[in-house]
Amino acid sequence: MGFDRSEPIRSPEDMMRYRFLFEGYTTERFVVFILNSKNTVQGVEVVSEGTLNASLVHPREVFRSAVLGLGASIIVAHNHPSGNPEPSREDIQITKQLVEAGKILDIPLHDHIIFTEEGYTSFAERGLL
Repeated sequence: MGFDRSEPIRSPEDMMRYRFLFEGYTTERFVVFILNSKNTVQGVEVVSEGTLNASLVHPREVFRSAVLGLGASIIVAHNHPSGNPEPSREDIQITKQLVEAGKILDIPLHDHIIFTEEGYTSFAERGLL
């Protein structure tokens, strides 16, 4: 893959090594990254592939692998094929639901990243978590 998966995720910039999972997609793709207690990625799961401007996700699908794989935390990411890096109302709403579900499950959501061809937007950096 061209990178060391054992390197911990310390910042949103570290997630750029996973950008390839979204390149070339013309529809939204929603991916969950399962982290261990050292913040290294233990698993990656495509949860949803949607339409041009929407990807339908539910907390149970997002957290399933983390619960089964004993993940300590998660990061979620999706792409905006339109190139607009701004979170939509729906993006903000599902992120709030995931934060609440993570609290109940004791599996925190560290960040939600939106990838575009130009870069990314981090919900954590924007104070949206």
